[in-house]
Amino acid sequence: MKNGSIAIAVSVAAFLALLGAALGHDALFRIHFWIIFAALALGALALFRQVSFAPAGGGSAALRDDPNGYMDGVVRYGVIATMFWGVAGLLVGVIAALQLAYPDLNLPPFLNFGRLRPLHTSAVIFAFGGNALIATSFYVVQRTTRARLWGGLLPWFVFWGYQLFIIAAATGYLLGITQGREYAEPEWYVDIWITIVWVSYLLVFLGTLVKRKEPHIYVANWFYLSFIVTIAMLHLVNNLAVPVSPLGVKSYSAFSGVQDALTQWWYGHNAVGFFLTAGFLGMMYYFVPKQANRPVYSYRLSIVHFWSLIFMYIWAGPHHLHYTALPDWAQTLGMVFSVMLWMPSWGGMINGLMTLSGAWDKLRTDPILRMLVMSLAFYGMSTFEGPLMSIKAVNSLSHYTDWTIGHVHSGALGWVGMVTFGSVYFLVPKLWGRTQLYSLRLVNWHFWLATLGIVVYAAVMWVSGIMQGLMWREYDDQGFLVYSFAETTAAMHPYYVLRVVGGLLYLLGMLVMVFNVWKTIRGDVREEIPLGAEAPALKPAE
Repeated sequence: MKNGSIAIAVSVAAFLALLGAALGHDALFRIHFWIIFAALALGALALFRQVSFAPAGGGSAALRDDPNGYMDGVVRYGVIATMFWGVAGLLVGVIAALQLAYPDLNLPPFLNFGRLRPLHTSAVIFAFGGNALIATSFYVVQRTTRARLWGGLLPWFVFWGYQLFIIAAATGYLLGITQGREYAEPEWYVDIWITIVWVSYLLVFLGTLVKRKEPHIYVANWFYLSFIVTIAMLHLVNNLAVPVSPLGVKSYSAFSGVQDALTQWWYGHNAVGFFLTAGFLGMMYYFVPKQANRPVYSYRLSIVHFWSLIFMYIWAGPHHLHYTALPDWAQTLGMVFSVMLWMPSWGGMINGLMTLSGAWDKLRTDPILRMLVMSLAFYGMSTFEGPLMSIKAVNSLSHYTDWTIGHVHSGALGWVGMVTFGSVYFLVPKLWGRTQLYSLRLVNWHFWLATLGIVVYAAVMWVSGIMQGLMWREYDDQGFLVYSFAETTAAMHPYYVLRVVGGLLYLLGMLVMVFNVWKTIRGDVREEIPLGAEAPALKPAE
């Protein structure tokens, strides 16, 4: 029986979730497990509809791959999930931005800013970014090792298990089930589930590397592997907690006070450093050379970049705790290592840009390559601005202001978003056996909408944040604050409206991408003049 064991396993998981919904000690736990049960029950029903009694060659089309070739079915699903969660995360971000500009749009209790904001950040980072990393890492590791993914159906467990984690985390945010930890909001039982999924991911990746047919491990795989291993370590330590009840939502951290804060920002900054930097650098080191059809500019520089980045990033977290109860020496340590990160970060940016040596003319006609190059430009800018903001004198102005928001979004939308878009545009025709994308001109439209959206968003947040910081520190000659908090908030209103405009432009670009990819998967090709080609001259009327 093909796929029957998987369907039975999911059914057992659904039954256990049903027991949790029935026996939970508090209302939130019961509601949350009803939602998890519904997701698992629908999954089990879908699997039972695809159960086949055919021999090994048959079975579900969704799970079937050529056993002698690469396992690309899970990559295809990963690409689709990436686009779906990308639209969802950006849409929630636009709604949250509207709520800041127009507070009447807060709809308590489930749709207020306090619950939508972590939903937005986690959807963009872990749902959109996480699916992009899983899909591209599965694609890249197979091509660079010439080996099929290890573990049989384990990669499918990683994919679907990760989707269940996203659903459990997202619904938990809306219900108010949270640890209150930045980038680590889910409660203890969701943390346990993602640990199981993540260890499975590590086993698949390591197993594929072990059985590789290439003696050399390409540098992109080093970045992917470091991201998987480090995120596992960060997650386990930061989420050490004691549940109040095995059938309740609440837990208490194993740490307290300033130790808890330091552990959280050791995790928080390195979630940025390894999830949003190292993983996507692995993406960059594969897709930029492939799209440019050039070898990496300097393989030696890529190795130096890897080891220096991995060593330095792990120490930079304390710069989030300047002017707090954290000992001054620890704050200074975080600042020093943050400033040192300029060198490896820019080494990676230069290596990526110089890979285009001899191919710069392609930027005129290849909007996919243009996206990848723009992502490197934003990577360089963000990794200059981050160390700058970690310096205590600068941080005294920037901390707790919208400048930080502008910095984070220039990196997330400019670096992470653009490199993901370029990689997906590269992957889709190859994964679905198409000769080309539906429309390169739509890719060009996406590029300009996304770029304009980022520039508007980041610029208004930089101006708003610096104004905010200066107003907060303005004293009169008697030592009293000149501006009240309400006056500061009112002054930021026009910038909040402009932020919504920037977010809408970026979201519109993402919707253009979804349409383009959908048409490509269908096999459609749009008749259009190639980019860079001159339009035929019009003949005079006779």
